[in-house]
Amino acid sequence: MKKKKVNIIVAMTVFALSLSACAKDNNANIVPNETASGTAGSSTAGESNEITKLKVYLKYFDDDTKKPYDYAVAELKKAMPNVELDLDPWQQDNFQKLKTYAATGNMPDIYDADYGLIKAFAESKNIEILDNAQATKDLLADFNPGYEKSLTAADGHTYAYSATGTGFQILYYNKKLFAEAGVNAPIKTYDEWIAAIKKFKDKGIAPMAIFAKEKWITNSFYKGLVTREQPEGYFPLEQKGLFQLPDPYKLASKQFEELKQAGLFDPNATNTNYDQASSLFYTGKAAMFVNGQWEIYAATENLGDDVDWMYWPAKDEETYENMKFSLNGAPAPGGFAVAPTSKHKELAIEVAAFLARKYAEYQYLQKANPIVSLKIDQPISITPPPMMQRIIDEVLPNIKGYAKFNESTELNNALDDNTQNLVVKGFGNKQFDENMERILKKINK
Repeated sequence: MKKKKVNIIVAMTVFALSLSACAKDNNANIVPNETASGTAGSSTAGESNEITKLKVYLKYFDDDTKKPYDYAVAELKKAMPNVELDLDPWQQDNFQKLKTYAATGNMPDIYDADYGLIKAFAESKNIEILDNAQATKDLLADFNPGYEKSLTAADGHTYAYSATGTGFQILYYNKKLFAEAGVNAPIKTYDEWIAAIKKFKDKGIAPMAIFAKEKWITNSFYKGLVTREQPEGYFPLEQKGLFQLPDPYKLASKQFEELKQAGLFDPNATNTNYDQASSLFYTGKAAMFVNGQWEIYAATENLGDDVDWMYWPAKDEETYENMKFSLNGAPAPGGFAVAPTSKHKELAIEVAAFLARKYAEYQYLQKANPIVSLKIDQPISITPPPMMQRIIDEVLPNIKGYAKFNESTELNNALDDNTQNLVVKGFGNKQFDENMERILKKINK
């Protein structure tokens, strides 16, 4: 594929059309530092010869999470030389470690939060409301059209600062392994997908690597199947009086089960984390890998020209063509949140907003990634990877829409649990449907 530089005007036009280890002490510490000069970004940082340490619980486990953090920290040292971040790396455990911190009164000053966590922590008063912070107003002034909604939760409050745009899930595949097994790409229909699985298994190739130890990825996989029939995703399930699972969701669970029975998933998939699953794909042992478009950079670095991505298959080619630009992703509040218990709360709010800006800046300037929430005034001067160029040229101008955001924590938790169970032998689509209908009867009465 011929490479070309990002057309920034087109990318920004698309934005307008788009919708979305452990520290023992919770207290931030003030440590004398004779070499520090200047003042921090807030008077709460203390005198110029002191450093204010803020404990942060942020994602830091691969290039996609380490590099933007390192970039932001370097920029923070320039802007706020008296502030130092004490990183407690985020665990891939569905927020269990962070919830333990909350239960024991050991919250970090700043932490990563998705919408489910925001709702839970808003109820338990473990997350700061940022509505009136000057940093919130400043960020809103610089948001790309449509993305400002990601700052506001359903209750009308702002709890976290978003750095990214609306991500969406795609299927990555190894071109060499597809050719070796005689599988044509892209796979467009489920019949083709089932046939491909058999060919891969006959060649001793794992059909797909998935880090199903994390429930959100199995949830996302199921949603990918759903969006071929219902582009709004799970949103239509939150309707008063809806007690039976509609046909698109039953079809998706049936397809999920059929793919499992065909051998798409490793028997140990629910004990496999991201590092293990990505290693299988990047070492040429698995033909496919499921993750968001953000995986493009790691995939390119590891597999070069041997990797590409494809849209979610559908029941037939007509549906595939009609639905491929209905993206499996939904804009939702989330990002960098602040604990109300922080001894340097005002400074932590400033730093959280600063991190959001710098994460977006890193993605846009260092990776030529136009899918960010904030306007970046500096021009992109690098060539995007071919897979990202496909996103820029092929996907962004043609997006029909994203799945709509659904708010029910009970529904989302049930989807997490039951989609993960769908990967397991002995748990089938009928049991999935029954479990989900029990939840619908509870939340929609």
